[in-house]
Amino acid sequence: MSKLNQPDFMDFPLRLGAEGAATCTRIDHIRDQIEQVLFTDPGERWFRPEFGAGIRSLVFEPQNTALWQVTRQRLQSNLADALAGEVDPRDLSIEVGADADFPERLMIRIGYRLTALNHSESVEYELSGGRTHG
Repeated sequence: MSKLNQPDFMDFPLRLGAEGAATCTRIDHIRDQIEQVLFTDPGERWFRPEFGAGIRSLVFEPQNTALWQVTRQRLQSNLADALAGEVDPRDLSIEVGADADFPERLMIRIGYRLTALNHSESVEYELSGGRTHG
Protein backbone atom coordinates (compact mmCIF):
# COMPACT_ATOMS: atom_id res chain seq x y z
CA MET A 1 0.00 0.00 0.00
CA SER A 2 1.26 3.46 -0.86
CA LYS A 3 2.17 5.75 2.02
CA LEU A 4 -0.29 8.24 0.51
CA ASN A 5 -3.13 5.90 1.46
CA GLN A 6 -2.04 5.03 5.01
CA PRO A 7 -4.86 4.95 7.61
CA ASP A 8 -4.37 8.32 9.21
CA PHE A 9 -7.68 10.05 8.48
CA MET A 10 -10.47 10.29 11.03
CA ASP A 11 -13.32 7.97 10.16
CA PHE A 12 -16.85 9.23 9.69
CA PRO A 13 -19.01 9.00 11.65
CA LEU A 14 -16.60 9.69 14.49
CA ARG A 15 -16.10 6.70 16.77
CA LEU A 16 -13.88 6.50 19.82
CA GLY A 17 -12.31 3.28 21.07
CA ALA A 18 -9.53 2.10 23.35
CA GLU A 19 -6.93 3.43 20.88
CA GLY A 20 -8.65 6.81 20.44
CA ALA A 21 -10.51 8.02 17.37
CA ALA A 22 -11.19 5.45 14.64
CA THR A 23 -9.15 6.04 11.51
CA CYS A 24 -9.50 5.08 7.87
CA THR A 25 -7.56 5.25 4.61
CA ARG A 26 -7.55 8.25 2.32
CA ILE A 27 -9.83 6.46 -0.16
CA ASP A 28 -12.39 5.69 2.54
CA HIS A 29 -12.09 9.23 3.92
CA ILE A 30 -13.05 10.70 0.53
CA ARG A 31 -16.06 8.37 0.35
CA ASP A 32 -17.05 9.55 3.85
CA GLN A 33 -16.80 13.18 2.72
CA ILE A 34 -19.08 12.46 -0.23
CA GLU A 35 -21.66 10.94 2.12
CA GLN A 36 -21.45 14.01 4.37
CA VAL A 37 -22.29 16.24 1.40
CA LEU A 38 -25.12 13.98 0.23
CA PHE A 39 -26.84 13.52 3.58
CA THR A 40 -26.37 16.99 5.09
CA ASP A 41 -29.30 19.33 4.49
CA PRO A 42 -28.50 22.88 3.36
CA GLY A 43 -28.63 25.10 6.44
CA GLU A 44 -27.89 22.21 8.81
CA ARG A 45 -24.35 23.45 9.55
CA TRP A 46 -24.40 26.79 11.33
CA PHE A 47 -21.16 28.19 9.97
CA ARG A 48 -21.57 26.70 6.48
CA PRO A 49 -25.28 27.10 5.64
CA GLU A 50 -24.68 26.46 1.92
CA PHE A 51 -23.04 23.08 2.62
CA GLY A 52 -24.96 19.92 1.78
CA ALA A 53 -27.12 18.48 -0.95
CA GLY A 54 -30.01 17.27 1.21
CA ILE A 55 -30.83 14.26 -0.94
CA ARG A 56 -33.12 12.69 1.67
CA SER A 57 -35.78 15.29 0.85
CA LEU A 58 -35.69 14.33 -2.84
CA VAL A 59 -37.60 11.11 -2.13
CA PHE A 60 -40.81 13.14 -1.98
CA GLU A 61 -40.16 15.21 -5.11
CA PRO A 62 -41.53 14.37 -8.56
CA GLN A 63 -38.99 12.52 -10.71
CA ASN A 64 -38.20 14.70 -13.70
CA THR A 65 -35.29 16.12 -15.65
CA ALA A 66 -35.47 19.54 -13.96
CA LEU A 67 -35.03 18.00 -10.49
CA TRP A 68 -32.15 15.86 -11.73
CA GLN A 69 -30.34 18.87 -13.25
CA VAL A 70 -30.69 21.00 -10.11
CA THR A 71 -29.52 18.09 -7.95
CA ARG A 72 -26.55 17.43 -10.22
CA GLN A 73 -25.50 21.10 -10.17
CA ARG A 74 -25.88 21.29 -6.37
CA LEU A 75 -23.78 18.14 -5.98
CA GLN A 76 -21.13 19.38 -8.41
CA SER A 77 -20.72 22.63 -6.48
CA ASN A 78 -20.74 21.07 -3.01
CA LEU A 79 -18.46 18.15 -3.89
CA ALA A 80 -15.96 20.39 -5.68
CA ASP A 81 -15.73 22.49 -2.51
CA ALA A 82 -15.66 19.55 -0.05
CA LEU A 83 -13.09 17.55 -2.03
CA ALA A 84 -10.82 20.48 -2.95
CA GLY A 85 -7.20 19.38 -2.97
CA GLU A 86 -8.13 15.70 -3.26
CA VAL A 87 -10.25 15.60 -6.41
CA ASP A 88 -10.00 17.95 -9.38
CA PRO A 89 -13.53 19.26 -10.13
CA ARG A 90 -12.98 18.33 -13.79
CA ASP A 91 -12.61 14.70 -12.65
CA LEU A 92 -16.04 14.62 -11.01
CA SER A 93 -18.71 12.74 -12.93
CA ILE A 94 -22.21 13.05 -11.51
CA GLU A 95 -25.27 11.33 -12.93
CA VAL A 96 -28.73 11.82 -11.46
CA GLY A 97 -31.81 10.10 -12.83
CA ALA A 98 -34.46 7.45 -12.41
CA ASP A 99 -33.65 3.75 -12.20
CA ALA A 100 -34.42 2.16 -15.60
CA ASP A 101 -36.30 -0.75 -14.01
CA PHE A 102 -37.95 1.20 -11.17
CA PRO A 103 -38.73 4.77 -12.29
CA GLU A 104 -39.84 5.78 -8.77
CA ARG A 105 -36.26 5.34 -7.53
CA LEU A 106 -33.73 8.15 -7.79
CA MET A 107 -30.22 7.00 -8.70
CA ILE A 108 -27.13 9.09 -8.02
CA ARG A 109 -23.79 7.95 -9.44
CA ILE A 110 -20.61 9.82 -8.59
CA GLY A 111 -17.30 9.08 -10.26
CA TYR A 112 -14.06 10.76 -9.29
CA ARG A 113 -10.29 10.43 -9.43
CA LEU A 114 -8.06 11.01 -6.41
CA THR A 115 -5.38 13.29 -7.78
CA ALA A 116 -2.52 12.33 -5.41
CA LEU A 117 -3.10 8.59 -5.83
CA ASN A 118 -4.22 8.66 -9.47
CA HIS A 119 -6.95 6.30 -8.32
CA SER A 120 -10.47 6.31 -9.78
CA GLU A 121 -13.52 5.43 -7.73
CA SER A 122 -17.26 5.53 -8.14
CA VAL A 123 -20.16 5.32 -5.73
CA GLU A 124 -23.84 4.83 -6.36
CA TYR A 125 -26.81 5.75 -4.18
CA GLU A 126 -30.44 4.79 -4.60
CA LEU A 127 -33.26 6.74 -2.97
CA SER A 128 -36.67 5.18 -2.71
CA GLY A 129 -39.55 5.17 -0.30
CA GLY A 130 -37.74 7.06 2.43
CA ARG A 131 -34.66 4.78 2.36
CA THR A 132 -31.22 5.43 0.98
CA HIS A 133 -28.94 2.66 -0.16
CA GLY A 134 -25.25 3.31 -0.83
